[in-house]
Amino acid sequence: MNVVVITLDQFRGDHLGVGGHPLARTPGLDDLAAHGVRFARHHAQAAPCGPGRASLYTGTYQMNHRVVANGSPLDDRFDNVARLARRAGYDPTLFGYTDQTVDPRTVADPTDPRLSTYEGVLPGFRVGLDLTGSQAPWRAWLDAQGHAPGNGAGDALRSEPDRPAEVGISAFLTDRFLEWSAARDEPWFAHLSYLRPHPPYAAAGEWSTAFSPEEVDLPVAPGSRGDLLPLHRMMLDLFFTAAPTDEGELRRMRAQYLGMVGDVDAQLQRIWAALRERGQWDDTVVVVTADHGDQLGDQGLVEKFGWFGASYHVPCLVRDPSRPEAHGTVVEHFTENVDLLPTVAELLGVEVPRQCDGCALTPFLSGAVPDEWRDAAHWEFDWRFLAMLSGRPSGWPVDRRLERRNLVVRRTADRAYVQFGDGDAVAYDLAADPTWRTYAADADAAWADARALLAWRAEHAERTHTGTLIGPLGSGSD
Repeated sequence: MNVVVITLDQFRGDHLGVGGHPLARTPGLDDLAAHGVRFARHHAQAAPCGPGRASLYTGTYQMNHRVVANGSPLDDRFDNVARLARRAGYDPTLFGYTDQTVDPRTVADPTDPRLSTYEGVLPGFRVGLDLTGSQAPWRAWLDAQGHAPGNGAGDALRSEPDRPAEVGISAFLTDRFLEWSAARDEPWFAHLSYLRPHPPYAAAGEWSTAFSPEEVDLPVAPGSRGDLLPLHRMMLDLFFTAAPTDEGELRRMRAQYLGMVGDVDAQLQRIWAALRERGQWDDTVVVVTADHGDQLGDQGLVEKFGWFGASYHVPCLVRDPSRPEAHGTVVEHFTENVDLLPTVAELLGVEVPRQCDGCALTPFLSGAVPDEWRDAAHWEFDWRFLAMLSGRPSGWPVDRRLERRNLVVRRTADRAYVQFGDGDAVAYDLAADPTWRTYAADADAAWADARALLAWRAEHAERTHTGTLIGPLGSGSD
């Protein structure tokens, strides 16, 4: 059995044609939904990229893996999806990037270049195409084809509208994967990590004009400034998180995002077509998700910060060809990116790592519903990096203010409860207002939310040795 795990960077969960978006053109993802299982209430566990991917790759919440920012090292003790695939007999190969910072304790040479970047490769992967950082292979190929790539990755990406989509970064990754997979004689495991629809908001070729700014909807505006929480006001003041205030610019950004969605979806269509043509469609497990979403102007923000659902609701589609009975179904239960590692483990017949906070989605893939399943989604955000980037010393262990620069969200069907590390909290009434602008006033419900969040933390505390007793009364691991 082949396995392909695909991440679409910064892809919002509500931008699927099959999910009801009025404009999004996603026939590739819609096709996969028809021939697999779509998880409609799926959520990432952290933002930005490094923390979100750490949860995805290890199956653990941020409170356990402790990757709190782009640049926080991932502790080498953690198992991950690549190591798991190796135990299953595969040579897992990466096309793209994983944004995981190396554990410095595993690097002997202080001049090792891996110590100077957060865009490292997750341990266990063989690299088929390295698109970390400067996207050097793509830019060199563009130059060789006579397409001026500019003076860096940013220039090359911003100028994508000036070149045909066939030479875009998404097409380039797809070409390399299709060449590689066509040459495999044995079952393969590949991770395709697409950059798009990540900013800059500039779609490739004809996709840059596929959507008129006039036809897109405007984002959800923030509440009145006096009603905003201090952290929200701070984010609105930060140059890299505040959304444009000009309506035309907002519409252009959202139109380009839709174009990037359409472009990367077209690449997935090419992969599905190749698998079918080669007779591999029914011999390949396909998993598609995203590391996090994008505010796209909602609540006055861009990119992926804070606690709002737009930054964490992401698509998830899984096709297991050996379980056709559930193909075409939609799961409305809350599912999370931490569920994907145990899912892959069970599909490959490998023991689920004890570290996992998530639960395998395999029952849903067979059309069943587990006897017990979560009734909420959870995600975390840590913003201590803002103080660290400013050079402020932490003062640890006496000064613990950095340890309070975090939050966790518990999101149910009707409510969202946000608990801040300094003890503050806020709840939103999503039944009355799904735009996250109406505060919930029910004190009893908020207290129930707080109790449920405490139980969630207790249930997912680090457990490596908690099932083991050593000594005369010990009986080994459970």
